[in-house]
Amino acid sequence: MPIVAFARWDPIRDLLAIQQRLDRFAPGPAGWVPPIDVHETADEYVITAELPGLRRDDIQIQVSDGRLQLSGVRREGGVPYEQYHRVERGHGEFSRTFQLPLPVDTDHITADLRDGVLTVICPKAAEGSARRIRVS
Repeated sequence: MPIVAFARWDPIRDLLAIQQRLDRFAPGPAGWVPPIDVHETADEYVITAELPGLRRDDIQIQVSDGRLQLSGVRREGGVPYEQYHRVERGHGEFSRTFQLPLPVDTDHITADLRDGVLTVICPKAAEGSARRIRVS
């Protein structure tokens, strides 16, 4: 009589295998996604984005309803080529939106692009002072 080996069924492993097969046929996101860090200090939110190769004119920053949207475009290099052997640097349009937990002072937001790193500083809005309401 032959010996039969049993394997424990792992549904997560099977689902991941199916997802990998589907990902080969599904189109990926258009453009590219730059890495971004968001951290908070006592007085402000700081958003840092790696945007090598972009100029100031290539970047748009908008703030509304407590959301900061960072978008832009990185154009393909103007290098003449016959054939690429490897392409890893993304190009095209990107857009990232972040919900800020507390209101920010939109009049004092600053943005600085230096050495391919964009730093956006969003000062927190001053909270209203507490006051006692007299009931009449």
